[in-house]
Amino acid sequence: MSEGEDDASERTDGASETDDDTSVSEDSASEESADDGGATENAEPDVDLEDERAAEDLDVAEEVLEHVESSDPAEVADELATLRFEVEALEAERDDYEEEVESLQSRLKRKQADFENYKKRMKKRREQEKARATEDLVTRLLDVRDNLQRALEQDEDADIRDGIETTLKQFDRVLEDENVEPVEPEPGDEVDPERHEVLVRMDSDQPEGTIAQVHRPGYEMAGKVIRTAQVAVSDGDE
Repeated sequence: MSEGEDDASERTDGASETDDDTSVSEDSASEESADDGGATENAEPDVDLEDERAAEDLDVAEEVLEHVESSDPAEVADELATLRFEVEALEAERDDYEEEVESLQSRLKRKQADFENYKKRMKKRREQEKARATEDLVTRLLDVRDNLQRALEQDEDADIRDGIETTLKQFDRVLEDENVEPVEPEPGDEVDPERHEVLVRMDSDQPEGTIAQVHRPGYEMAGKVIRTAQVAVSDGDE
């Protein structure tokens, strides 16, 4: 090969290397550009809310200004006066509502306090009425006790039966005044579990399962059983 051909070959190789370097640089730049573009697409927009509000206020102001400039001054003055009157009316109405709310709240607090005081008074009154009712009952029972005491103070040979019977009648009247009635079933009556307490079962000429005898009377007050009657139940004939 001649010297001219060698130089030409070297120049060709050098150009080839330069083209390769240029291609690599372009590829790198393309990749960087793609990366930058992707980052830009993925980034969320930074929205300034204050700027948006300011822009909206500015738009409104511009609309008002255009309206004022395009309207007759007298009409604008009338509109302003009307708006000013409406604002004053609304403010006065708001003040009235606030005063009414304060008044209602104050009245509510007073009513609540009055109700609490009422409950306390009623509780105290019920306690007093209960105490007076008990006091009245005890006072009448004291009279019965006095009669029994006088009967016991008589001579041992004295017949005190009449006095005891009279005292018992007096005691029964006290119970009747308190709306207390005896529970005294008759032999042969059906057993009422709410009014009768069965003590024993016994042979009797009464029908089986009915009351044969009453051992102790019961009592009810205002329709409520305060002591059940103790009874014996019949097993029927022997």
